[in-house]
Amino acid sequence: MTLVDVRQRTQQLAERFASRAEEYDRTASFPIADIDDLRSEGLLGLMVPTRLGGLGCGFEDYVAVAAMLAEGNGATALVFNMHASVTGALAGIPDDLARALGAGDDFFAVRDQVLRAAVEGALYGVAISERQAGSRLSLVETTYEPEDGGYRLRGHKSVCSGAGHLDAYLVAARARQAEGPEATVSYFLVTAGDGVKAEGSWDPLGMRATVSTSLVLDVIVPSERLLTGVEGLALPMAYAMPQWLVASYAAVYVGLAQAAVTEAVAYLKSRHAAGTRSSVPGSVRARLGRAKAATDAARLMVDHAARLVDTQPGEAETNRFLYQAKLIAGDTAMDVVATLSEACGLGALGRGSPLERIFRDARCGAIMPPRSDVCADYLGTTALGGDPMADMERPPW
Repeated sequence: MTLVDVRQRTQQLAERFASRAEEYDRTASFPIADIDDLRSEGLLGLMVPTRLGGLGCGFEDYVAVAAMLAEGNGATALVFNMHASVTGALAGIPDDLARALGAGDDFFAVRDQVLRAAVEGALYGVAISERQAGSRLSLVETTYEPEDGGYRLRGHKSVCSGAGHLDAYLVAARARQAEGPEATVSYFLVTAGDGVKAEGSWDPLGMRATVSTSLVLDVIVPSERLLTGVEGLALPMAYAMPQWLVASYAAVYVGLAQAAVTEAVAYLKSRHAAGTRSSVPGSVRARLGRAKAATDAARLMVDHAARLVDTQPGEAETNRFLYQAKLIAGDTAMDVVATLSEACGLGALGRGSPLERIFRDARCGAIMPPRSDVCADYLGTTALGGDPMADMERPPW
């Protein structure tokens, strides 16, 4: 399948997602049909190398696909983002780097097994956030310790998109007795099953179809499910190559901003029967024009950051653009939907209408990790020549 084919199929899926979005949003239910479509079209293998049967796409390709899916249903795109974060992170670690870090043959065998399973339809997610820590890896309270040749994980993740609907989870946990900024925080791939339980209800303002309930863990995982077989990699990876923790979300919210523009155009044309530019008041056209310009600018920023990930991974400039992309995308999505809501008026905001749903979904962009204020602090710190890990009042991770 060529990249042109991938984008054409993604556009077709987005249209299907849009037709189901209202129902999934109203019931706050997991978008099973959407995931089945992603599975049947092979997009769960988007980030998997071609040698394992996947599409072998890079981060820039992911951004294009995620943004397009978000135009159909932002919640489904966010679930897809979590899955791609797992497969993309695993596929993106070069073998020589993994071996230099201490990875053994068992890790590579498990990694390839996990990636092949994604091609065959397995769905993955990310379990980091906790009630007191939020998404800050250095403060997670979920613990791990050696037991029975593997590791015992115990903890409570407060929010996990798709909890109870996934085949495996990327779980962040700290070594037992380790706390604070010096904590040894590691990633584990935890298969769904006994000892992994979704709990609680889910009835939020926006992104309702992600079904991001809590996840309770008391489970033993095999030693080869420790990412690369090395403890303590979570924080260094978050600072060195943060694309999957930062800019992957940006793609979703740029797509939501575009969805708002598209919906506003359709609404305004239907409201003004003549459907010409002169029939829409100039003040309304001006709001639409600013919203379109802001959306296009945010998309250019996100695309540029994604391109840098593929060509200059881990560079300081790349990471700066990743935080900048997340900040701009999250804020732009909300600003665009707000101004278009005013332009269209109450008639476009009836409960269950596309623009009303997009409004609520877009509101979540600025608070998705890292929050807009954290991204801005990161950018200000680096502009002053500081080290975000040491000089920020509240480090991002």
